[in-house]
Amino acid sequence: MNVQLLSLTDFHGYIRPQPATVKDAQGNSIVVGGGPYIATHLKNLRAGHENSITFTTGDDFSGWPNEVSFHADEPTIEFLNAIDVDFTTAGNHEFDISLDFLRNHMVKGQCFGQIDVDSCFTDSTGRRFHGADYTISSANITRKGSTKPLLPPYVIKHVKAGGRQIPVGFINLTTPTTVTGTTSYQPGLDNLPLVETANKYVAELKRRGVEAIVANVHEGGTAGDIYDRCTDPKGPIFDFARQVSPEIDAIVSGHWHALFNCTVPDPDGNLRPVVEAANHGRLINEINLRIDPRTRDVIRSATTSVNHPVTRDVPADPETVRLVDHWVAKGAQTFARPVGTIAGDLTRVRDADGESTLGNVIADAQLADSQRTRGGVADLAVVAVAPLKGSASLRGDLLHAKGTDPADSDGTVLYGEARAAFGYANPVLTVSVTGAQLDQALEQQWQTQPDGTVRFGPLAVSGNVRYSYDASRPVGDRVNPADVLIGGQPLDVGRSYRVAGLAYTLTGADGFSAFTGFTDAVRGSRDYEAFREYLVRSATVTPPPLDRATALG
Repeated sequence: MNVQLLSLTDFHGYIRPQPATVKDAQGNSIVVGGGPYIATHLKNLRAGHENSITFTTGDDFSGWPNEVSFHADEPTIEFLNAIDVDFTTAGNHEFDISLDFLRNHMVKGQCFGQIDVDSCFTDSTGRRFHGADYTISSANITRKGSTKPLLPPYVIKHVKAGGRQIPVGFINLTTPTTVTGTTSYQPGLDNLPLVETANKYVAELKRRGVEAIVANVHEGGTAGDIYDRCTDPKGPIFDFARQVSPEIDAIVSGHWHALFNCTVPDPDGNLRPVVEAANHGRLINEINLRIDPRTRDVIRSATTSVNHPVTRDVPADPETVRLVDHWVAKGAQTFARPVGTIAGDLTRVRDADGESTLGNVIADAQLADSQRTRGGVADLAVVAVAPLKGSASLRGDLLHAKGTDPADSDGTVLYGEARAAFGYANPVLTVSVTGAQLDQALEQQWQTQPDGTVRFGPLAVSGNVRYSYDASRPVGDRVNPADVLIGGQPLDVGRSYRVAGLAYTLTGADGFSAFTGFTDAVRGSRDYEAFREYLVRSATVTPPPLDRATALG
């Protein structure tokens, strides 16, 4: 008997067709993706299969398209419910807000904030959001110091074989980078190791009489750039495949946004499929497990795997078209919702000291977010406005003059305008660092490049900080701690300070290694949420003076 496994990975809420391609064996680019086409391809692939199971391999949501991200990722859940997903493993991005958000809102459909403004939006069928109709699973995400998974560790599906029900087990695992990842940073959680955890639940499934076992792992690798080939496989998923129990019959992966269809020897030397179906709904992976009804185990030699491109040469599924159109229209309405007012332009334009009106306001917004966060209460906030590494979080200017949206007016900041100005879904952390680390971070605004030139990557600081620097001095010795005032008091290199900043910056990804080694992290709001809340709570935001950093001489 055959059991068809159909899977997507790293969908990220791409319900609307976007510019996307995959490369075939001849080097041709094929236009792919989009919810209406995924739905059609799934229907076509399922046809004639008595036993078909559909699942995803994580990062379903924390979507970036506006129609999804504006609406608490609820459109993604509606779509995955509509295409009859049976279960998913939790990816790192499933933890981009909180465990409670995942378990209570996304799974159970519990509302937060104002209904139809913050959550529990009316979906394309006219019903209120009710959460996922499928299981969200992870065997290796636990509370800090615990070994008990916080989500169901595995899923057992029963398939038909001549009047009998045969179990197929799916162990779901999340990348070990989740807890300290810059968007999924969760200081109260832990990651258990992949191989040991998988082997533990293999043994448990075997005790329950399950012989056919699949590992659904949100961790990836690379094996070329042709969607249905395997060239020079490498990366953590292949290390996992070579080490994990040979009782696992197939490994479905994600996380790396890669595309490959491989077979890799298990520790006993027997081949098993190891696959990844790209991202954003560009591919659907199909594994056909051949199961012996007598032993209830997989016949490896008769098991096949293929990656199918989600081409657009099929009819778009009409129900999914309506779903997408509903959320795109809703996205335009949400974009136009006023969230605050400004008395003048907030721009990224920097003066000679590296200050900008937008950068200073964002620093103030992060400090305010820390003050509202339980366990936060920072002494100061910092923002990498022109990072020496990575991506800038300041992405657009907020102008006082009204824009083109009919809902806009002079001084009004619309929801979508605020969202476009700042952030990439990174959390504001409040951490403890020493005064010496703070001094070093300020020094790291100037870094010598390989060609001998000095690059300036300024840090914006909150309004309770003033400092001066001497650019004529050597790199690494341009800021005197005595010339740094925090709340009116000189920087004390020997004491500890609480600092608010984006996880991306504090973990060193922006090039400020001085912050690494921080302690006592507390997670606040995500970047654009902290900024939006600052606008909402402020009567009117006035462009701040550019007087927080001053050059000497």
